[in-house]
Order: sequence, then structure tokens, then C-alpha cells
Amino acid sequence: MANTPKLRIIPLGGVDEIGKNMTVFEYDRDIIVVDCGSMFPKDDMLGIDLVIPDASYLVANKERVRGYVFTHGHEDHIGAVPYVVSQVPAPLYGSRLTLALIENKLREHHVSGVPLNTVEARQVIQLGCFTVRFIKVNHSIPGAFALAITCPIGTVVCSGDFKVDYTPIDGEVTDLTTLAAIGSKGVLALLCESTNIERPGYTMSERKVADTFYEQINNARGRVIIAMFSSNVFRLQQVVDCAVHYHRKVCFVGRSMVNVTAVAMELGELRIPDGSLIDIDDLDKYRDDELVVLTTGSQGEPMSGLTRMAFSEHRKLQIKQSDKIIISASPIPGNEVFVSRVINQLYRCGAEVIYDAMAEVHVSGHACQEEIKLMHTLVKPKYLIPVHGEYRMLWQHGELAESMGMPRQNIILPEIGQVIELGASGVSIAGEVPTGTVLVDGLGIGDVGNVVLRDRKHLSQDGLIIVAMAFDRTNCMLVSGPDVISRGFVYVRENEDIIEGIRNTVRNIIASYGRIEGSDWPSIKNRIKDELHRYIYDKIKRNPMILPIIVDLG
Repeated sequence: MANTPKLRIIPLGGVDEIGKNMTVFEYDRDIIVVDCGSMFPKDDMLGIDLVIPDASYLVANKERVRGYVFTHGHEDHIGAVPYVVSQVPAPLYGSRLTLALIENKLREHHVSGVPLNTVEARQVIQLGCFTVRFIKVNHSIPGAFALAITCPIGTVVCSGDFKVDYTPIDGEVTDLTTLAAIGSKGVLALLCESTNIERPGYTMSERKVADTFYEQINNARGRVIIAMFSSNVFRLQQVVDCAVHYHRKVCFVGRSMVNVTAVAMELGELRIPDGSLIDIDDLDKYRDDELVVLTTGSQGEPMSGLTRMAFSEHRKLQIKQSDKIIISASPIPGNEVFVSRVINQLYRCGAEVIYDAMAEVHVSGHACQEEIKLMHTLVKPKYLIPVHGEYRMLWQHGELAESMGMPRQNIILPEIGQVIELGASGVSIAGEVPTGTVLVDGLGIGDVGNVVLRDRKHLSQDGLIIVAMAFDRTNCMLVSGPDVISRGFVYVRENEDIIEGIRNTVRNIIASYGRIEGSDWPSIKNRIKDELHRYIYDKIKRNPMILPIIVDLG
């Protein structure tokens, strides 16, 4: 009995955080991976483009990985695919749109040879000892699934991102029948999203936003510029329908907006009448009241379309006073400051700005409390593992489950890298696997760590001083310098007294040595750093990074 394999569930991301969703399921010699997402960098991750999960555990066990299964095509569920799959290749399974978006990413990163397998709702696939059933759910993107994962120890349901929308844009409601049927047979555990656990009631239908779009576009006297997530294809369709209704042309702006809409149109998920879609280069051919522009930037991302427009950095499109800007999204936790900054700048440009605090321009794609209760009631899990949320959300999800009668000991609040073992004897935490975050900066993957981030933060706060000199050891004299270069510290021309004090401090240090050997330079550089730190802090209470450069002429 002691040798009976157990189901091991290992979250590599997506718990105690928003984004970076990735969960490992392991039984005996077989491993499958659910989702492989990325997330926005945090405020203190200066210069970082993307944050992805640490997949070192998968790399160490790559011969056991039978496949990746995807709930849907949002970046927080597919953004890390090219980085992880290039190290741990295995077949990919997901909906048509999800795999089309992944295929674009793989092509962009020159990753080839990975099998892409399209699945439909209610389809069942076999991956090693795992059976995976795909269950239709409503979300803000087509092709979203919940998953029923069965292995010899039992069935685990992963809700994915979902809500219960009785009037969805595509006409296909969440498959409550299948969820109930699976629940009636017994479910070992439920991994359920927790994003909106703090919100009581139900999430509004996506169709509610259409009414606001019709009203706002009808009342607009100039261009209407709408910022939203490029992957929210259902909402894109509603905007297109409104624009066509009011005889306006549609233009897509922003790299991800153009890429996603091209894929969605090719698959028939986004339908635009002939002649209604125009290129950004043709905007000047139409009156302002004939245009609707759809752009990226709903989260205030620095390089997004809306942000560059707001700060007059966009090459093709500048904000006018007659423009109406609609931000059709709510800020992801942590992005509030960026969004507020962009909204303030748009007002400075004289534009009218509409956002979720003013009108119903956004509804969530995530379940609120009553929908989560419905999921629990239908699935009837023995154990609950709340996922997809910060720790307070996971905790509140556990409280909700307990209020519905689930024993507290059956609720597991997971940590990233924690190994959750489920077996005949119950549930236990069986240690941890190596995990964390990998930072992507340009083409560099994981080469920026805590030390580099600390240096970047130091530079951003206090600046840099470079002290350069050339020394002739034969004659024991400075040949040139010390020259002081300031970057982000002080303006040299207006602070000559401080700069001269730095030079004198360095001269005195060099003069205090008699004969200098080549092996002395490390200790001399450290002394220069220490004494300059003290001098500068005493003078102006600042602590810049100090970089001594000494050319030894021998």
C-alpha cells in the first residue's frame, strides 16, 4: 500500500499572484502541464519585459512530460509557451484560437517541430495515464475550457478562467450539464479560479457592454479610440458591430491587436464586413466622425498604442481634443498607477475619457461568488485547491468553501512550487520543487536576477559616478585624471565643488600609498568606493553607485 503512486499537483505559478498560470500534474511516470502563462513585470522590475515561471523542474523531468493542455489563449495562460516548450518539447492541446495564438508565438521565437493538436468541447484525450476532458466555459475569449483530468487515483477538475453567462456573444453557454455529470461520479479535487472571489453576486453578461458602446459611439463628435485587451475577441466583435451600425471605419493599432485580430479573422472568430476595416496609414482619408480605432494600452503599458498616443510618441496617431477615449478594461492589480497616469495625460490632451468608474465599458470575464458557488455545487469536490489569485483571494475562496460545508482540513491554500499529494490516505504537502520567476529582458531569458535588479533600482534612485584615471606604476604617479563622470547623480557644471572634492579624495587615497603593485588595485578600488560614499553622503545625503576605473600603465 505504501508503494501505491499518488497524484502530485505542483503549481509553478498562478497562486499568490495574478498571472503566470502553470500547474504540473504528476502520477507515477507521467506528467502533464496545464497552461504556461506569463505576467506583467512589477514596479521594481526595471526594464523587464515579461515574467515567466521557472520551469527547471520540468527540464529535469522532460522525458516524463506527455503534453501541455491549455484552458484558453490569454497571455497569463500561454505567454511563456515558446520559452518553456523550447526546453521541454511535448505535444500541445487547446482550442483553435488558443493554438493559433500559440503558433504565432512559436513562429516569432523560431521554435519548430512541436505538435499542435486542436480539440473541441467535450473531446477526451489520453496523455500517458491521464485522461483529459475539455469542457466549454464562458470567458472573454473564444475557445475557453475547463478541464476534467482523470488518473487512477480519481478525477480533478480545473475550472480555468470562467464565468456563467446566460447570453454569451457566441451563443454557447458554460456546459453546466457536463460539469454536473462529472460531479455526480465523484471528483477528488477542484482547482478553481479565485480572481473575483471578493465580489458578491454574479458577473454581468458581456452583452451589457454593447449597450454602452452604442451610446458612446452615437454621441461622439470625433474619433472614438477604444483601448482593450487584444485577446478579448468577443468585445472586439461588439465594437466592430457598433462601428458598422454607425457607418464608421475600424482601424486596429498596436502590434498585439493587429496580430490577434488577424488570427481571429482568419479563423472566423472575428467577422468584419468588406470595406469596414482600414489600415492606420489611411486614417487621414476619412473624417474624424467616420472612425473607430481599437488599440492596446488598457493597462497603461509604456510601449502600448494608447500610452504612446497620450504622450505624443506615436508616429501615426496623435490625440485631438475632439477624440473620445474609452478604456474598456479594469486595471490588473499592480497596474493602477500606470492606468491613472495615462488617463491623466489623455485629459491634458483635451480628450474626453470614459473608463470603468464612469460607465459600464467593461465587464469581467471571471466568476463572482455566486458563480463560484455554482461550480462547487455541481462538481462536489472532496478537496479544494483555490488558484488564480493573490493570497487574500485564495484565503477568501477557502472561507467560501467552508461556508458551503467543506471541512477546513480539505481546503489547501497552495504556494508556488509546493507539492500537493493526493492519495487513498488523504492529502498532504510533500515538500517543494525548485521554482520562482524567470525575467525576460529583450532576448535575454533569466540572465537578469536579483543582483541586476538591485543595481538597476540603485541607479534609478541615486545615479552613477564613474571615476576614471591612468596610473604609471614605474614612476608612482597619476598620468591623467581622476576624471569624474556623473549620470543621474548631479549636473557637473553646477556642482563643481562636489566634483572637485571627489577628485581630491581620490588623489589623497592614491598618494597615501607608497609603491603600488598590480595586486593592490582591488583594495584601492574598494577604498575609493568606501571613502567616496562617506564624502558624498556627508555633503548631500545621497548614495550613488560608484565605479572606479583605473588604467594601469605598468
